Amino acid sequence: MDSYESVLLVKPEVFVFNIPPRSSNRGYRAADWNLAEPSWTGRMRLVSKGNELAMKLEDKNNGELFAKCPIDTYPGIALEPVSDSSRYFVVRIQDDNGRTAFIGLGFGDRSDSFDLNVALQDHFKWVKKEKQINEEPAGPKLDLQFKEGETIKINMKITKKDGSEATSKAKPRTNTGTGLLPPPPGSTKLPAPPGSSPAGSPAHAPKPDTVSESWGEFASAQSSAPPPPSPAANNSNWVQF
Repeated sequence: MDSYESVLLVKPEVFVFNIPPRSSNRGYRAADWNLAEPSWTGRMRLVSKGNELAMKLEDKNNGELFAKCPIDTYPGIALEPVSDSSRYFVVRIQDDNGRTAFIGLGFGDRSDSFDLNVALQDHFKWVKKEKQINEEPAGPKLDLQFKEGETIKINMKITKKDGSEATSKAKPRTNTGTGLLPPPPGSTKLPAPPGSSPAGSPAHAPKPDTVSESWGEFASAQSSAPPPPSPAANNSNWVQF
């Protein structure tokens, strides 16, 4: 599987300068360049593809490639800071045929050059860490399979909505399956209807008004009193139709 290209840093404006050959080992100085007249102005992109890293100088309008600088280490010969400024670098560009040349590269603000330094350091730290991980010997492989006859016990706790905990054991059911609720305590017998008498006691006939109001047209089976008279018979004000 091919690695995809990742953009680490983009700066919309950088300046390129023609630099004179280095005459001594003291390093490059930006003061020796013609800083007032850069030879090219465009966009800089720092891109990585796997462990490979390259700086691309492109036209900021159409994205056409102006120069490419492969960077295999930093600090190194591919990208070298000058001795008298933090905003300028000497860049070794390379074409598709492998030919190389050195140019000067500058930023308009120190924060841009600081961002470039951080991006370069972060990339090579990541490369170093990846290399260490790949070189580490693989540890012993763990055997997590169950042996023959081996079991595992799991204690489960179920949390109710009120926050209390309950075990997963099922409680015995007290309902016999009839679907009827048990009677309340102390109410196993219904009270006798008005007019009924306990066994062995004389029966007393209820008053007509009490029977008519409480039981309507029903009469007690143990009552020997005649049925209550109709309202028309007791009240002379009623008109019979």
